[in-house]
Amino acid sequence: MTKKLVIFDCDGVLVDSEPIANTLLCEAINALGYPITIAQTRAQFVGRSMSDVMQLITQLTGATLPAGWLDQLQAQTYAAFEKQLAPVAHIACILEQLIENRHPICVASSGSPEKIALSLRCTNLAAFFGDAVFSASMVARGKPHPDLFLHAAREMGARPADCIVVEDSLPGVTAARAAGMTVFAYAADPDADGDALHAAGGRLFHDMRELPKLIA
Repeated sequence: MTKKLVIFDCDGVLVDSEPIANTLLCEAINALGYPITIAQTRAQFVGRSMSDVMQLITQLTGATLPAGWLDQLQAQTYAAFEKQLAPVAHIACILEQLIENRHPICVASSGSPEKIALSLRCTNLAAFFGDAVFSASMVARGKPHPDLFLHAAREMGARPADCIVVEDSLPGVTAARAAGMTVFAYAADPDADGDALHAAGGRLFHDMRELPKLIA
């Protein structure tokens, strides 16, 4: 029997980056003169590519982002990752189990290649994936469109029906279901909207140690 390809999102699934990144994004948007809370930031932007995030911010504020805005935000985020970023609880052990059970694994993230590489390096997860890392910058449309997951499946030589996606965001779950893939929605975050993830087609779980049994 062909082993299922397991496709992991990065932020919030492999690395505990959402609190860091969304706090800094919230501060950067407020600095533009547009009041927004961290909860609103998470609800509107989590799971989307940075190009989509910038477009949405422009629509919300009605103003063009100042020159260097993204560069400054990325510099702050990357510096914070270097100091604070940690892996999601138990994820290293789970990746080891999947590899031992001969499941191919890869990453498909809305982040830029540089951000993904930094995140995996800072949390000592890079060796699990090697070159099997795919970014929304590699496809025409990011999540919630299926392009990225379909691209990852093609590159890994897997049919969509033989893929399992591990996601934590509504755009990610929506994209994976649109690609015809099974989706397990990791909802350990207290701020996760489990009802929305479930309604979008995600099979909810709350502890990464549950994943091998769910896949089996």
